[in-house]
Amino acid sequence: MPSDDTPTALIVHENGITASRLKSIMSQRGWVCHICDDGDKAVDEYVKMKPNMAFLGLNLPTIDGHVAALEIRESDPEARLVFVVSKSRLSKANDAAYSAGAVSVLVTPLTRADIDQRWVLMNGPIPEAPGLADLDALYPDLEEKLELTPLPITPLPDPVETSEPPSPTMPLPEPNKQKSKRRLLPLFILLASISSIGLAAAFYLGYI
Repeated sequence: MPSDDTPTALIVHENGITASRLKSIMSQRGWVCHICDDGDKAVDEYVKMKPNMAFLGLNLPTIDGHVAALEIRESDPEARLVFVVSKSRLSKANDAAYSAGAVSVLVTPLTRADIDQRWVLMNGPIPEAPGLADLDALYPDLEEKLELTPLPITPLPDPVETSEPPSPTMPLPEPNKQKSKRRLLPLFILLASISSIGLAAAFYLGYI
């Protein structure tokens, strides 16, 4: 754990080799360094650490170095910022440094001599950050509120009333009268036969 008097630095760069090299140089000066490779997280880390100095690249994930620098300056007007870029991005880095009020711009590949030459400037007065006035335009709020339109409710159709008459009940079959007569005919014949046999027996026995 560093003591309260030990200076601290936050190194935020997209190139791991550059970040490691810068940490090594600053460690030789007795500084304790913390490395971060994300622009949005760097702002949160700065608020937690309150480092004495912050080194920033430009091509950072989530938000670029220019916007991250402005966010840091907004949270801490006394933030001491240094941009670290390749020679091809020097012009853009100078513009970002002026906008965010950075104290210096370093060009990679870094050497200890580069920092030694700019050390007084890096620890000098902190410039104003005119880009803070345009921060909202540079970093618009992307979370738009969406208005949810309620879906129309389609009413269910009323029950359909049919005008068709109910199905007729099947009638029970009527008794077959002809069939009944056919069933009674043998019975008459049987009774007639019995009567005839009875008369014949009575005549034979002499009753008649």
